[in-house]
Amino acid sequence: MQQPQPVGVKLATSNTFTSFCRLKAATRVNCEMESSFLGRESNSAPRHSFAHRAQKQKVWSPQYRVQPQASFKVAILGAAGGIGQPLSLLIKMSPLVSTLYLYDIAAHVKGIAADLSHCNTPSQVLGFTGTSQLANSLKGVDVVVITAGVTAKPGMTRGDLFSINVIIVKTLVEAVADNCPGALIHMISNPVNSTVPIAAEVMKQKGVYDPKKLFGITTLDVVRVNTFVAQKKNLKVVDVDVPVVGGHDGITILPLLSKTRPSVSFTDEEVLELTVRIQNAGLEVVEAKAGAGSATLSMAYAARFLESSLRALDGDESVYECSFVQSDVTDLPFFASRVKLGKKGVEAVISSELQGLTEFEQKALLALKPELKASIEKGVTFVQKQAAA
Repeated sequence: MQQPQPVGVKLATSNTFTSFCRLKAATRVNCEMESSFLGRESNSAPRHSFAHRAQKQKVWSPQYRVQPQASFKVAILGAAGGIGQPLSLLIKMSPLVSTLYLYDIAAHVKGIAADLSHCNTPSQVLGFTGTSQLANSLKGVDVVVITAGVTAKPGMTRGDLFSINVIIVKTLVEAVADNCPGALIHMISNPVNSTVPIAAEVMKQKGVYDPKKLFGITTLDVVRVNTFVAQKKNLKVVDVDVPVVGGHDGITILPLLSKTRPSVSFTDEEVLELTVRIQNAGLEVVEAKAGAGSATLSMAYAARFLESSLRALDGDESVYECSFVQSDVTDLPFFASRVKLGKKGVEAVISSELQGLTEFEQKALLALKPELKASIEKGVTFVQKQAAA
């Protein structure tokens, strides 16, 4: 299967869009590529013919009376968990979702489905529990969101989660391969730097791997850096867009502050402070919750990636998000960067944002590669050993 080729584009935008959380963006920028969650839409025809027809009615907000017809089936695996429950609510609000399947080994997931079914939005909600019902929760699904697994506790890193979560992820991806091999897979279960390569290897063994359809969700890193930069520079958060590249754990998370839009300047001290804070933001929440949980609510808010995927599946031709995908923009097989989404998944990996980096960013990029490479190889090796056993 041929993977999407990296491209570089220039895009000028001037738009207003209201999202499911009622945030409203009205900004004009001229940049390499812009995130689409806040609905930035092009008034011009950029290179590579990425101009599109504005589709402002396609939003997750009750403010609009005209809504698109619900047509997509979404399955959440791990729907009874700390991320799965608020994520399910956000997805239930989408006018693009016709059916929402909630799966978990916990029996009360059916109660969660019953609770959500009372919300007056278009989608039908069904709950499935136990391994015997896993296959039924995946039949005819367009997008699968995998959130299952243990979450971080004080003192734990995503690497510490590996031994438990990889078994869960492998089992779930095998079921996806058997029951809905053409679905988009959104991987939230940590460590994403390893679980995405695991999913790829499982799909390869099943003979159904399509690199365009597998995504590691790193949107939370983008959400965080946009928030932190807005606070630091006294900007409207809806106007801020900072690409985040690399991976989704520790030093592999690299915010490209030099690419911030709107353009702002940072001192060396601010760059270091913001970078370190973003790399450790998950731990910040874990410690603040004093052992009572991890960053479940903000992670669920990163459901914006699913919103973007649904918009692209529905025909929006100007949808861009950062994601951890199979890529050749670096010498690593997987890498997080901006991607263009389309009806079949990844249409293009945006390479231009890795050009013109500052000295700090260049050094940080070199520093993250060994750790990211090790995490990727750890996931691949796990599946290969399981297959040989």
